[in-house]
Amino acid sequence: MTPVRTDDAFDQAALQDYYGRILQATSDLKTSACCCSGETLAPDVRSALAEINDDVLNRFYGCGSPLPPLLDGCTVLDLGCGAGRDAYLASRLVGPDGRVIGVDMTAEQLDVARHNLASQMRRFGFPEPNVDFRQGFIEDLAAIGIENDSIDVIISNCVLNLSPDKRAVFAEILRVLKPGGELFFADVFAGRRVPGSLHTDPVLHGECLAGAMYVADFRRLMRDVGCPDFRATEGRRIALNSPEIKQRIGMIDFYSKTIRAFKLASLEDDCEDYGQVAVYSGTIPGYPHFFDLDDHHRLHTGKPMLVCGNTAAMVQETRYGAHFTVHGDRSVHYGAFECGPAAGKATVGGACC
Repeated sequence: MTPVRTDDAFDQAALQDYYGRILQATSDLKTSACCCSGETLAPDVRSALAEINDDVLNRFYGCGSPLPPLLDGCTVLDLGCGAGRDAYLASRLVGPDGRVIGVDMTAEQLDVARHNLASQMRRFGFPEPNVDFRQGFIEDLAAIGIENDSIDVIISNCVLNLSPDKRAVFAEILRVLKPGGELFFADVFAGRRVPGSLHTDPVLHGECLAGAMYVADFRRLMRDVGCPDFRATEGRRIALNSPEIKQRIGMIDFYSKTIRAFKLASLEDDCEDYGQVAVYSGTIPGYPHFFDLDDHHRLHTGKPMLVCGNTAAMVQETRYGAHFTVHGDRSVHYGAFECGPAAGKATVGGACC
């Protein structure tokens, strides 16, 4: 079994207090874990960000920008939406015909999100709200009415590490995603397992460190819940800026990673060669010249690229399929596919990363 803890001693109330009362602004953070300095924003995300209310932006504690392209008309679920920054960005990107559900356990954060709902819809020019904020726990999405196979895209920003039962979270993610649906999230990962003595520390947990998953344990967990291949799109080393924090947990190296995964029954736990070739059409808005599936798959417009069976499925059996042509199928197997990360890039990926 994967050693992913379910810690009965973890104080959920203390964590809610940390995000609801102690943290009042981004400047209150003690590390760079929940900050987005240096993040790469797609043009449509950058444009939408300019329309987000300051009240929402000032209560943002994410570690990336987990907003994939092609969200128009989608149903998006934001796990741990907080004050609503990413939920509102998704709201703008899905448009008036799409829908966003934001879930958070902290009432004070949701109060900020809901207080800004009417004014954000006016700024976006939407006649009706397309965002629904719900208070609940990401380990039990059924309790707040999220049905099986109902979500096109799930996003999360530096939140999944906070859960004391990550196996339940990822099982729920795969339950509610539609077949071919995408999980796209940013979070904190550790280069070694965090000692059990630090798991219940409210500050280390609130700073997204104590609950960070060891990269190998995350890979095993994803395999166990039915996702044998996932991809890292970008990452950075996290600086522990506080001498006190560094003294307590500085023996561990932490990384902020953005991860892309799909709910696909056809994925294998290793890269296999079927002689398939993928060609990107250049038609995804904002990506006319190339599309980066992950940190080592850049598909240039019009250029045939030999891909493993999993990569072929990711660009063919999802909402990205209309923008790619895949030649070949899995009728003939040619052995293992030699696929790895780009030179010099550390990854936390699955079969092909």
